[in-house]
Amino acid sequence: MSIFTTILRQFPPHTAHRIALGVLKTGFMPKARIDHQVLKSKIWGLDFRNPVGLSAGFDKDAEAIGGLFSLGFGFVETGTVTPLPQSGNPRPNLFRLKEDKALINWLGFPSRGLVLFSRKLETALADPEGIVGANVGINTANPDAVGDIALCAEKLAPLADYLVINVSCPNTPGLMEWQTPDGISRILAATQSAVKRSGGNPPVLVKLSPDIEGGKVEAVVKASVESGVAGFIISNTTLTRPPTLLSDNKNEQGGLSGPPIATLATDLLKRIFKMTKGQVPLIASGGISSAEDAYERIRSGASLVQIYTALIYQGPGLVAEIAHGLAGLLKKDGFSSITEAVGVDHAFFKRG
Repeated sequence: MSIFTTILRQFPPHTAHRIALGVLKTGFMPKARIDHQVLKSKIWGLDFRNPVGLSAGFDKDAEAIGGLFSLGFGFVETGTVTPLPQSGNPRPNLFRLKEDKALINWLGFPSRGLVLFSRKLETALADPEGIVGANVGINTANPDAVGDIALCAEKLAPLADYLVINVSCPNTPGLMEWQTPDGISRILAATQSAVKRSGGNPPVLVKLSPDIEGGKVEAVVKASVESGVAGFIISNTTLTRPPTLLSDNKNEQGGLSGPPIATLATDLLKRIFKMTKGQVPLIASGGISSAEDAYERIRSGASLVQIYTALIYQGPGLVAEIAHGLAGLLKKDGFSSITEAVGVDHAFFKRG
């Protein structure tokens, strides 16, 4: 753990987050050197220099994209952005579970709104350093989820490299009710129409919850694929609480992230990779804290991985640590490209 990370953790979570963003916004971060041919891949027509990305939630308003790329990320997902500014749920709404190296958040999509977000994104992408995604959500007071997401998609499609529909956050009332076959189909249809109107052409992904009831997973994935989804992010935070949690904060309201959800997220990843027969690119998220974790997700079917909570506990050097370690693991097992390793742990899957 870096000295900077140790100092940050002496502050309350929200304060520490603002300090970290402020430092990254200065643009004076030393640049991590990550250049492994084995880590490079092309997905959705986009060139990823490495598969380690930042999950949505850290840079909600697209403020520090350049600084984040300095840490070595191959891609950065900004947001979640909502059409109108909103403050999110009342504080306290963010809790560290130190003993579990986990977080619980009940943020509820705090956002400075689409106008500011798009302006920041446009400025950052004037000199792009990597792949940038935009995660879009809804305003809490607006029951029209379809309209909110389509509005964001139309504005951001010409700017972002990819878009993510977030209907799996457990902290916005009514949002997860759209995580049904009909709901997903309606939102994807509206989003794709909005993208077409915008003149942009980014791939549209759906971020899924690890809490989808067993029998509903197949129906939701099937409806998404039939509606033309480009990929899935697996997974969002969970409302469940594993009995192994040690922290006194374990029963706080909100979504749990970090190592305690790793098994849940990995199991869902494997299931969806098998369902889609490896034909739909997947991004693994949830409980990834090391190169070994990332490699397991790739072998389980992920083309890319995302981290966030682990950064809080291990510091910014974790990005390069995972990337370098992953390159070593791939080479050790005889892979010349990361794409060769995607899904190899599935007996049914033989890459042509």
